[in-house]
Amino acid sequence: MIKFLDLHKINNRYRDAFEASFKSSLDDAYFVLGKNVTHFENEFAKYCGTTYCVGTANGLDALTLILKGYIQLGILKKGDKVLVPANTFIATILSVLHADLVPVLVEPDPETYNISVASVKANITDAKAIIMVHLYGQLCNVESLQKIAETHNLLLIEDAAQAHGAECKLGKAGSLSHAAAFSFYPSKNLGALGDGGAITTSNPQLVDVVKLLRNYGSAKKYVNEIVGVNSRLDDMQAAFLNIKLKTLDADNDKRRKIASAYVSGIKNPKIKLPFYDTTKAHVFYAFVVEVENRTEFTQFLDAHKIEWLIHYPTPAHKQQALSSFSNVELPITEQIHKKIISLPISPVMSTEEVQQVIAILNSY
Repeated sequence: MIKFLDLHKINNRYRDAFEASFKSSLDDAYFVLGKNVTHFENEFAKYCGTTYCVGTANGLDALTLILKGYIQLGILKKGDKVLVPANTFIATILSVLHADLVPVLVEPDPETYNISVASVKANITDAKAIIMVHLYGQLCNVESLQKIAETHNLLLIEDAAQAHGAECKLGKAGSLSHAAAFSFYPSKNLGALGDGGAITTSNPQLVDVVKLLRNYGSAKKYVNEIVGVNSRLDDMQAAFLNIKLKTLDADNDKRRKIASAYVSGIKNPKIKLPFYDTTKAHVFYAFVVEVENRTEFTQFLDAHKIEWLIHYPTPAHKQQALSSFSNVELPITEQIHKKIISLPISPVMSTEEVQQVIAILNSY
C-alpha cells in the first residue's frame, strides 16, 4: 500500500529530538504560554518575514481572532461583509461567522482553484475585507489582490493554513497581507503532534488585541480587560514545532520534486493535472487532480493499493451547517468538488513509490 500521508514515518525522523524536548519541558513544568511558545513565535515570525507571531490553539481560532481583533480596533464592525473563496475548507467561512461578520462567497479560478480576481472585482461593492486562501499550498494571485485591497481600502487577510513556506517575489505566506492565519494540524507541511495555530502580522496594535483575546481577555492574571476566549498554542506543541521548522524548507522542496515528477510523468489524458509554474509559490500540501468519473477512479486506486483523499467531497455552501447558503449559485465550485481527488505526496515518499504511482495512473 502506498500511503497517502505516513505521519508515523514523517514524525519518526524527529523522535530523539522530540523525546529530549519533552523531557526538558517536563522538567521546566511551564506548560501554558511558556518559553517554547515564545521561542516558536519569534522563530516563525522571522521565518515568515513578519514582525510578530501569536500562537493560538488551532487555525480556525487564528483566523477568527484576527477578525475579532480588527473589530476590537474599530477597523471592522459586526455585520460587515467579507469576501471569502467558496472553494475552501469550511473553517474559513466559519471564522467569519464566529466573528459576527457576513461571508460573501466568491468563485475560484478553475485552473488554480484559488479565489478568482475577476470574481473578487465583481463582488467588491460594499465589502470591508478579503480573505485569500492559499489552497492546497499554492499562493493566490497576491499582487492583484493587494492592489484591489489598496484601491478599495480593504483589509487583506491570508488563510495560510496549507501554505507554510510558500513564497513569491513579494515575500512568504504569512507576510503578504495585513494578517495571516496558520494551522499546525498534524497533516500540514508544518504539523504539530496535535492541534495548533498561529497569527502572523507586523501590526503591533493587532498583536496586543489578539494576545488579550486568546487569553480570556487578560494580560495580567485575574485582570480581564475585554471579552476573550481560551485559545493558546500548547507549550509542548510549540516545542515540537520548533524542531520541525528547521526542516520545513527541505520538506517543501521534496514535495515540489515529487509534484514535478508527477507533472512530467503522468501522461494520461483522463487525468487533469494541477497548475504548477515550477516556482516556490506552491508547497503542495496536496497534489490535486481532476477526473470525470471519480467513483471509478477511486476504485481503480483502491485496487492498486494507492491511498487517496478528497479535499473536499462537499462544497462548504452545501453543508447542513451553512444551509442559509444552499441557494447560492456557485457552478465552478460545485464542478470542482465533483471531480477532484488528491494523490499521495509527502517528504517521506520514496522515488520507487512515486514512479509506481505514475506508472499505475498511466495505465488507468
